[in-house]
Amino acid sequence: VQVVESGGGLVQAGGSLRLSCTASGLTFADYAMGWFRQAPGKEREGVACISRSGGLTYYTGSVKGRFTISSDSAKNTLYLQRNSLKPEDTAMYYCAAYRQLSLLSVQCGVGDYKYWGQGTQVTVSS
Repeated sequence: VQVVESGGGLVQAGGSLRLSCTASGLTFADYAMGWFRQAPGKEREGVACISRSGGLTYYTGSVKGRFTISSDSAKNTLYLQRNSLKPEDTAMYYCAAYRQLSLLSVQCGVGDYKYWGQGTQVTVSS
């Protein structure tokens, strides 16, 4: 299984940036996907997660209304559209996947996810 993120970079506060993640070696439709981030000196946290059907999403409070997670199963690709970026959004962003058995909820904890990408750095300047 390979998970690869792209789309990071430097952006000014208030700007927008879309991250992409492609997953190979797995049946995309069987896996819930998530975006996580880790800032220097902080623990990795779940930012946004989506169920394998795409029908359930979770957002951490600080990004609600600004970030949108979506997936395209035909392309095995996950996206994170991020608007109104703030300097505190600066972090390494990771994409991850876990095989979702229950359709009743989607998990967004670091320990729930099995496959991880290498991360893409996002820096928001003030």
